[in-house]
Amino acid sequence: MSALQKMMGWIDDRFPLTATYKAHLSEYYAPKNFNFWYFFGSLALLVLVIQIVTGIFLTMNYKPDAELAFTSVEYIMRDVDWGWLIRYMHSTGASMFFVVVYLHMFRGLMYGSYRKPRELIWIFGVLIYLALMAEAFLGYLLPWGQMSFWGAQVIVNLFAAVPFIGEDLSVWIRGDYVISDATLNRFFAFHVIALPLVLIALVAVHLVALHEVGSNNPDGVEIKKKKDPVTHIPLDGIPFHPYYTVKDIVGVIVFLMVFSAILFFAPEMGGYFLEAANFVPADPLQTPAHIAPLWYFTPFYAILRAVPPLFGSQFPGVVAMGMSIVLMFFLPWLDRSKVKSIRYRGPIYKIMLALFIVSFVGLGYLGLLPSTPVATIFAQVFSVIYFLFFLLMPWYTSIDKTKPEPERVTG
Repeated sequence: MSALQKMMGWIDDRFPLTATYKAHLSEYYAPKNFNFWYFFGSLALLVLVIQIVTGIFLTMNYKPDAELAFTSVEYIMRDVDWGWLIRYMHSTGASMFFVVVYLHMFRGLMYGSYRKPRELIWIFGVLIYLALMAEAFLGYLLPWGQMSFWGAQVIVNLFAAVPFIGEDLSVWIRGDYVISDATLNRFFAFHVIALPLVLIALVAVHLVALHEVGSNNPDGVEIKKKKDPVTHIPLDGIPFHPYYTVKDIVGVIVFLMVFSAILFFAPEMGGYFLEAANFVPADPLQTPAHIAPLWYFTPFYAILRAVPPLFGSQFPGVVAMGMSIVLMFFLPWLDRSKVKSIRYRGPIYKIMLALFIVSFVGLGYLGLLPSTPVATIFAQVFSVIYFLFFLLMPWYTSIDKTKPEPERVTG
């Protein structure tokens, strides 16, 4: 027995290293027909690591102080060795995180990855999405630029629209009666410590739940139903490692090429990733002409603005915005189709999913624009389509004509 084998044996007697490696990699059997849509889960994990590592380096020179925050970011950009690269990696990573998460969630909608027995995986995924939104919002204030300051002002003021407790709630979130140094300090603490821990924990339980029931596939067929009678290995499964770990490298390389192109040639992405107003120090006395959140929040911001105020209160819009996310949790129970995958669904679901994507993208675009009567009408139409996708799902999925699912994966 070699020294390495002896050391591994010593570790395995005290910690289940080999057993964990086998359970989650070399003996975790995944469907053999994964396509490129299955890259985005591992890419989300990659971006999470990028964000944590770059975030650690940024905190070494960042000052969570209303008087010094903006200057410290400029110091990182101009004077810290490779500081500009780390800052742009972090800002680009924030947007790319949402790109891969949105594509990952769309894959779930296409192939029914939220259906039984994967309901908990989907719920953990939506919780990750919520934590990611909170993390992005808290981090957005930290550069202490004009759009950071006023964007936070608008979002926190939404909580003031909640009846009875709204004013106290908004003061509690800010830590003051206005966005101030106290707000910056608590947002910094949550952004760099509390929410990353929550995100890591949610990602861990998301993966554990996934590996407990097994991965879905483009056919929506459960590979565990057809096993070799001797080895009990799924007939349509292959070990995740080395097959998919190697395949994921292709996705990682393509992603890093795109990521690097943005990073080095267009880190501001025309104002979508970093707005021009955020390169100006925060001024509480000068409101920007148009306040809009970053692109990944704009669909929900458009829904908020599409709902008319009631008695001068924006509360109905806040409720609509909240419900637009809460409905995602109920997706596993709203879908009554006989099949999981879009490959075998009928035309109604395909049309509804296409309309949902159009409405989501449309709302995202409208959320970037100033509010006008015409834009509001379009936002209201898209909002109705968005909600009908969920609310009518029990009906249209039950009447939709489906094709029979195959017994085994088709490749």
